[in-house]
Amino acid sequence: MDKVLYVAMTGARENMRAQQAHANNLANATTTAFKSDLEQARSMRVLGDGYESRVYSMSERPGSNMESGTLMQTGRDLDIAVDGDGWLAVIGPDGNEVYTRNGALQINAANQLVTGSGLPVMGAGGAPIVIPPAEKVEIATDGSISIRPLGENAVDIALIDQLKLVQPEQGALYKGQDGFMHTDNDVPLPPGLNVQVRSGYLEASNVNAVDDLTSMISLSRQFEMQVKMMKTAEENSSKAAEVLSLS
Repeated sequence: MDKVLYVAMTGARENMRAQQAHANNLANATTTAFKSDLEQARSMRVLGDGYESRVYSMSERPGSNMESGTLMQTGRDLDIAVDGDGWLAVIGPDGNEVYTRNGALQINAANQLVTGSGLPVMGAGGAPIVIPPAEKVEIATDGSISIRPLGENAVDIALIDQLKLVQPEQGALYKGQDGFMHTDNDVPLPPGLNVQVRSGYLEASNVNAVDDLTSMISLSRQFEMQVKMMKTAEENSSKAAEVLSLS
């Protein structure tokens, strides 16, 4: 295969992969506590016979942007926003402990405290949190959950459990295919004693829609350039074949 055609083809392919990362970010611009995916490209040498005079690009996702989004006040008792670098521990779809900052919590039919997608929220003891029937549920800044039981006096408050909040070291978490944050080998993190939450708030997505849209426009133009390069390689090959046929 002509190396020009190969380089252009791989460039167009990697442009499409990079577009997917930015498109996914834009699709989640309004998703609560979504962490945008980073995308970058690097040059890779084309190995083989002859001089290594050409390189092709390789698009990759080195990680996620862990910056906090802005806080939105909702006034809902079961909505929480995690302050600082902390994370909320939940039981993932595969049964392992995973982490999220999406604090739009609710109580399901089994009286379990779950995320908006239905995943059980873990308590400080490592078990799912169960909320007895109550007139009011309150979540304190340290994650403690207290209720006012049904039919009881307004001053009778019962402490039920405490959210498992963790504070991992930088780089200790990575985003899995399920959209949640994982540790290496899915080893659970210990509770972070200094992590706090704010009840009645939710964290917005940290996606910068303008940056992602600008990147998509730039990648689209690069894709067009790669396609033109492939057409040029085809034309050169056709002209060369004509010249050889004359000899």
